[in-house]
Amino acid sequence: MQKAKIWLIWLAVMWANLARNIADKWHKTVVYNRTNEVTVKFLENYKSDNLIWANSLEELVNSLESPKKIIIMVKAGKPVDDLIEKLTQLLNKWDIIIDCWNSFYKDTQRRYNELNEKWLNFVWCGVSGWEEWALKWPSIMPGCNKNIYPEIQDIVESISAKDFSNWKCVTHIWENWSWHYVKMVHNGIEYAVMQMIAEAYDSLRKIYKLNSWEISEIFKNFNNWKLNSYLFEITSNVLAKKDEFDDKNYLVDKIMDKAWAKWTWLWTSIDWLNRWESVSTIIEATFSRVISSQKTLREKLSKKYTLKTNWPNLSLEQYIKILENTLYTGMLFAYAQWYALIMRTSKEESWDINLSEVSRIWQGWCIIRAKILDFLTKTFLKNQNFEHLFELDEIQNEIINSLEDYKKFININLDNNIPTPSLSAWVNYFYSITSAKSSANLIQWLRDYFWAHTYERTDREWIFHTNW
Repeated sequence: MQKAKIWLIWLAVMWANLARNIADKWHKTVVYNRTNEVTVKFLENYKSDNLIWANSLEELVNSLESPKKIIIMVKAGKPVDDLIEKLTQLLNKWDIIIDCWNSFYKDTQRRYNELNEKWLNFVWCGVSGWEEWALKWPSIMPGCNKNIYPEIQDIVESISAKDFSNWKCVTHIWENWSWHYVKMVHNGIEYAVMQMIAEAYDSLRKIYKLNSWEISEIFKNFNNWKLNSYLFEITSNVLAKKDEFDDKNYLVDKIMDKAWAKWTWLWTSIDWLNRWESVSTIIEATFSRVISSQKTLREKLSKKYTLKTNWPNLSLEQYIKILENTLYTGMLFAYAQWYALIMRTSKEESWDINLSEVSRIWQGWCIIRAKILDFLTKTFLKNQNFEHLFELDEIQNEIINSLEDYKKFININLDNNIPTPSLSAWVNYFYSITSAKSSANLIQWLRDYFWAHTYERTDREWIFHTNW
């Protein structure tokens, strides 16, 4: 019997589709789930000569050609460590374990070192896509020793998406754990853009009293131009979806306004604080989910406050143009903060991350796929030495061209008591990061006053403290 080329553990929907994708590209694949019934049902539904299964980890190991290549996709943290521990008892020297889940990058670093001591190879691999595109064309981000990459190269390249220029959305990075870090911050961008879209939706339904289908048509038009992206595409789709229990109404209007968050936002937030880098648009998006979960309190407080509104003296067409420019610049700021965090981390960790290449591989079928990434890819190719995106002429032009529309948007929503935390965050960040003189001199003076924290002066070198 011909041995399999790769083995995939865990058959949740997205990862089952990834297994099918690998098998469809003529790679014989062994699948395993700790519940055999799940595996049997999967194979019954998706019959393929390239898909086989085994009842146990031991049987799976014996089904693989050498070096054995094992994809694991289990919940981050202890479950990954537990599974790796079981596998190390069964594998041979230089076999390969590939972690394709959203693991914390410091855990990835630790696991690499531990497995290296056991003469086993470890690959950290980000996978971005959604259920359908895991089956067809995900974006793949493998990181590993340069001598190991050829062992998996044909697999990852055969299943990956293509960018706007028809190149494979795969980039190998050598011996560091930056891809799990980049994927972590990628999820933060996803949070920010989704929140911005939700804020735009909220303003259209509350100020102009539009129904879901009307807003869907606006977002569909946005998706045809500079806001073209996966998230705008699916927003126009979901807003137009009728309720299956009541076809006179739209499903979105029946969904509880409580949004959940996953662990990657926590990792990004902590890393942001540790590195003294501002990612306010991303953090505000997370805070919005936290507040959304307080549904009972929100309903209680809404009855206590009757706030006046001031309807704008603007036609819907005028407002839509303002909204489009505001959303585009908001997205640009979310990416700018993301890149600032990656650039700082890359420098501190000596990673040498290629920002143009990072932008390129997200152009394929991943959650944050957007036309703006093509613009950023070309901008990074043209500009090599800079500290922040705001230094670049291309970015400056985009900001200046939309700043007045942004101010109008914020004022209109403030007048109508509509929260826009992520879309509001970027202008404060912009004014702060472009201000040559901030108010922090007063803060530092106060700190020195009440606890002798000291301060620096603008006119001479040294550290000072003033006694009273």
